[in-house]
Amino acid sequence: TAFLHGTLHEPVYMQQPPGFVDRAFPQRVCFLRKSLYGLRQSPRAWYHALSRALLFFGFIHSKGDTSLYIYRRSLDYLLCLVYVDDM
Repeated sequence: TAFLHGTLHEPVYMQQPPGFVDRAFPQRVCFLRKSLYGLRQSPRAWYHALSRALLFFGFIHSKGDTSLYIYRRSLDYLLCLVYVDDM
Protein backbone atom coordinates (compact mmCIF):
# COMPACT_ATOMS: atom_id res chain seq x y z
CA THR A 1 0.00 0.00 0.00
CA ALA A 2 3.01 2.31 0.19
CA PHE A 3 2.87 3.12 -3.51
CA LEU A 4 -0.66 4.52 -3.15
CA HIS A 5 0.66 7.41 -1.03
CA GLY A 6 2.84 8.96 -3.72
CA THR A 7 1.66 12.09 -5.54
CA LEU A 8 2.27 12.17 -9.28
CA HIS A 9 4.06 15.23 -10.64
CA GLU A 10 3.42 14.61 -14.32
CA PRO A 11 0.10 14.03 -16.08
CA VAL A 12 -0.99 10.39 -16.17
CA TYR A 13 -4.27 9.23 -17.68
CA MET A 14 -5.89 5.80 -17.60
CA GLN A 15 -8.97 4.13 -18.98
CA GLN A 16 -11.85 3.92 -16.57
CA PRO A 17 -12.11 0.58 -14.79
CA PRO A 18 -15.05 -1.68 -15.65
CA GLY A 19 -18.14 -0.63 -13.74
CA PHE A 20 -17.10 3.03 -13.66
CA VAL A 21 -17.52 3.82 -17.35
CA ASP A 22 -20.11 6.54 -18.00
CA ARG A 23 -22.31 5.13 -20.75
CA ALA A 24 -22.98 8.63 -22.08
CA PHE A 25 -19.23 9.27 -22.43
CA PRO A 26 -17.48 5.88 -22.80
CA GLN A 27 -14.28 7.47 -24.19
CA ARG A 28 -13.60 9.52 -21.06
CA VAL A 29 -10.44 8.71 -19.17
CA CYS A 30 -9.28 9.23 -15.59
CA PHE A 31 -6.63 11.79 -14.66
CA LEU A 32 -4.51 10.36 -11.85
CA ARG A 33 -3.31 12.53 -9.00
CA LYS A 34 -1.95 9.69 -6.87
CA SER A 35 0.14 6.74 -7.96
CA LEU A 36 -1.18 3.24 -8.54
CA TYR A 37 0.37 -0.21 -8.50
CA GLY A 38 2.11 -0.98 -11.75
CA LEU A 39 2.96 2.59 -12.76
CA ARG A 40 6.64 3.21 -13.51
CA GLN A 41 6.37 6.47 -11.55
CA SER A 42 4.96 4.83 -8.37
CA PRO A 43 8.25 3.89 -6.65
CA ARG A 44 9.72 7.35 -7.30
CA ALA A 45 6.55 9.13 -6.13
CA TRP A 46 6.45 7.06 -2.94
CA TYR A 47 10.15 7.64 -2.26
CA HIS A 48 9.65 11.39 -2.72
CA ALA A 49 6.74 11.40 -0.23
CA LEU A 50 8.73 9.35 2.30
CA SER A 51 11.80 11.55 1.87
CA ARG A 52 9.78 14.72 2.52
CA ALA A 53 8.29 13.20 5.68
CA LEU A 54 11.64 12.04 7.05
CA LEU A 55 13.25 15.41 6.37
CA PHE A 56 10.30 17.14 8.05
CA PHE A 57 10.90 15.07 11.20
CA GLY A 58 14.56 16.07 11.35
CA PHE A 59 16.33 13.30 9.46
CA ILE A 60 19.14 14.24 7.10
CA HIS A 61 20.32 12.48 3.92
CA SER A 62 23.53 10.56 4.17
CA LYS A 63 26.23 12.03 1.95
CA GLY A 64 27.40 8.54 1.01
CA ASP A 65 24.06 6.84 0.28
CA THR A 66 20.87 8.54 -0.91
CA SER A 67 18.71 5.78 0.58
CA LEU A 68 20.12 6.31 4.08
CA TYR A 69 18.55 8.86 6.44
CA ILE A 70 20.13 9.79 9.75
CA TYR A 71 18.48 11.29 12.83
CA ARG A 72 20.77 12.51 15.59
CA ARG A 73 19.91 13.76 19.05
CA SER A 74 22.88 14.38 21.34
CA LEU A 75 24.76 11.04 21.38
CA ASP A 76 21.88 8.96 20.03
CA TYR A 77 21.57 8.06 16.35
CA LEU A 78 18.71 6.57 14.40
CA LEU A 79 19.50 5.19 10.95
CA CYS A 80 16.74 4.59 8.41
CA LEU A 81 17.75 2.70 5.28
CA VAL A 82 15.09 2.71 2.55
CA TYR A 83 14.77 -0.16 0.10
CA VAL A 84 11.97 -0.57 -2.43
CA ASP A 85 11.23 -3.97 -3.89
CA ASP A 86 8.64 -3.33 -6.57
CA MET A 87 8.60 -6.85 -7.99
